[in-house]
Amino acid sequence: MRTTSPGRRLFARSAITMVAAGAAVGFLAPATATATTIEGYSPTVQHAAVTDLAAEAGISEAAATQLLRAQAASADTVRNVTAALGARAVDGYLDAAAKPVVNVLDRAAADEVTAAGAQAKVVKHSAAALTSAQEALQALPAVTHTSIGLDPKANQVVLTVADAAKGTEALVKAAESLGDRVRVERVAGEMHTAIYNGEAITGGGTRCSVGFNTNKGGQNYVVDAGHCTRAVSQWNIGPSQGSTFPGSDYGLIRNTSGSAPGAVTLWNGQNQKISSSAAATVGQRISKSGSTTHLTTGSVQRLNVTVNYAEGAVRGLIQTSALVNPGDSGGCLFAGSVGLGITSGKGGGTSYFQPVGAALSAYGVKLN
Repeated sequence: MRTTSPGRRLFARSAITMVAAGAAVGFLAPATATATTIEGYSPTVQHAAVTDLAAEAGISEAAATQLLRAQAASADTVRNVTAALGARAVDGYLDAAAKPVVNVLDRAAADEVTAAGAQAKVVKHSAAALTSAQEALQALPAVTHTSIGLDPKANQVVLTVADAAKGTEALVKAAESLGDRVRVERVAGEMHTAIYNGEAITGGGTRCSVGFNTNKGGQNYVVDAGHCTRAVSQWNIGPSQGSTFPGSDYGLIRNTSGSAPGAVTLWNGQNQKISSSAAATVGQRISKSGSTTHLTTGSVQRLNVTVNYAEGAVRGLIQTSALVNPGDSGGCLFAGSVGLGITSGKGGGTSYFQPVGAALSAYGVKLN
């Protein structure tokens, strides 16, 4: 989500916050592990994540802490078990208690899932069947303000249609023709990246949020939203070096600021160290940092989502419930010390993120 600021001064102050914060306050000292701490989480991120989860789920903060402590291992279990089963596994997710669930097609595969320490759920539709349904919808002319993604909890593809979408009849009819492999959801508002209709974009006035600090060959770079680096060639931290948007939504900025800590600002003088990256898992509790809404939390709702922005379709996105707004574009999606994604857009009460792994691979950079 990028936005147009009143002037360059605001842009400079907000866009450089992440790279400057580490130099100004340093990294947080690791806390002693206790029953009340979550490995990899800074105190600020833990407090926000626990408080929000407890309120949302109606559980105690102690129970929320235990749930968040369990989810990293559960997400690893989902990834490992689905990879080991290959085509016999459909997909997987974390349930409300952060326990790993793997969708399979038969009892034999279910027994293997159980033996591996996860809950098995026998479902109707194979991964191939869901993929073919999603591809069939994506092959139709794109309709702005719609999205198409996978919901492993329901074993369905979901076509989401926002109020602002026009001419959806053929798309909805095609979805209905695919039977119970697809369901249609209608949401309020629109789906957009950063900029509202009528606002101008200028190099000095556009504000995005710094993504992840990375390096290659001794040079520091920032991986950011592609729609930001496409719009602006020169930032206050350095020049844009690449952009992929639409299709995907990642870009690269050469960081010449002299500061590139491997940490995310939390907007209170503290930061969250980022030590690795991973793929997101449906049901995973996450945090987001951006220059407009600052630190917000939520959960992963869907993966492999195609969002039809006005500028074109972007595929492979992560959908979450975390709050984002204009100016948050490029900001970081993370779970504790694990980087997950780059803020792309919003719509219908949800937010969309480009998986960070795709950006790291595309540019051959490593997290700082």
